[in-house]
Amino acid sequence: METIILAVVIAVVLLGALGGLVVGSRRRKQLPPPPPSTPDITAPPAEPHVGDEAETPRDEPRRTIEEVDLPDGSAPVAVEEPPAAEAPAIEIPEPTAGRLVRLRARLSRSQNALGKGLLTLLSREHLDDETWEEIEDTLLTADVGVQPTQELVERLRERVKVLGTRTPQELRGLLREELLNLLGTDFDRTVKTEPEDRKPGIVMVVGVNGTGKTTTTGKLARVLVADGRTVVLGAADTFRAAAADQLQTWGERVGAYTVRGPEGGDPASVAFDAVKEGKEMGVDVVLIDTAGRLHTKTGLMDELGKVKRVVEKHAPLDEVLLVLDATTGQNGLVQARVFAEVVDITGIVLTKLDGTAKGGIVVAVQRELGVPVKLVGLGEGADDLAPFEPEAFVDALIGE
Repeated sequence: METIILAVVIAVVLLGALGGLVVGSRRRKQLPPPPPSTPDITAPPAEPHVGDEAETPRDEPRRTIEEVDLPDGSAPVAVEEPPAAEAPAIEIPEPTAGRLVRLRARLSRSQNALGKGLLTLLSREHLDDETWEEIEDTLLTADVGVQPTQELVERLRERVKVLGTRTPQELRGLLREELLNLLGTDFDRTVKTEPEDRKPGIVMVVGVNGTGKTTTTGKLARVLVADGRTVVLGAADTFRAAAADQLQTWGERVGAYTVRGPEGGDPASVAFDAVKEGKEMGVDVVLIDTAGRLHTKTGLMDELGKVKRVVEKHAPLDEVLLVLDATTGQNGLVQARVFAEVVDITGIVLTKLDGTAKGGIVVAVQRELGVPVKLVGLGEGADDLAPFEPEAFVDALIGE
């Protein structure tokens, strides 16, 4: 009995000891870590407020308002002037002498289909009626016109029949003579800018929009300046936006003064003022660029006549140049007729004679108006306006 009691007591003691060990182990695992030491916290620098200095102020001597020297107003305050805009450089245009000769190669490349076609047909061994019809068609296609074509073909037939045997050189000389007869070598093709009894000479430039009228006026100013003349430009095209700016730019490049008015203003008054200014300045020539006209609008054409009448209160016009686009062919003749009725055309300027233009238009427009082609435009360059020289033109058509 005592042995059993002793065994029970020992078992209870052992169980108690084991329980204490387990509890102690759990307590050691769940103990929280020791609290960390308090860190040293540095406050961020304060942001500057409006008016605060960006850096720590330094000790500097300061003066009161009484100690500051103020200006007494006796010395003038210097105001720096803005730099003046540089005047555009004045260009020296190329002399006009021989311009068409210089440009002959360009003209020949685009225009000699007429001459070469005629020479090829005339060189056939037998010139029958069918061949002469082909020659006639070639001339009509080149915009020579019906009446001039018939006259040329008739003369060629007579001369070839008399000539008999035809060498290429003889044919070329024959064709050259007949084309020169068509063009007319007895026309006075001088642009009248130097009246004997007064100054300045007055030139009015007319034409429909799109023919290069304003550009031609600017290029003509270059031609005159290259020949030693002084020029005033009148920007009487007040209806087309930027026309006056365009003309003034042309003038500034060669030192020509431009008279202009408000956009949409009265073109006659601008033309009148341009001539008045030219007389006061004592220049040689006044060039007046008029507004482009639709030749089908009677009111616009009447106004062009008014510009002419107003200008002639100063002095008679020395030249009225009609600008025609050579590429329009026979359509340009309709325009030419109407303008001639209103302002008495004295000369023709054919622009865009290079490219797709047909050389025969020179013959047709002269025959239509009875006035000479005086100037031709052969390109987009500033100096591509040249006096018209029939001999050089024909040589370009038929080749050397």
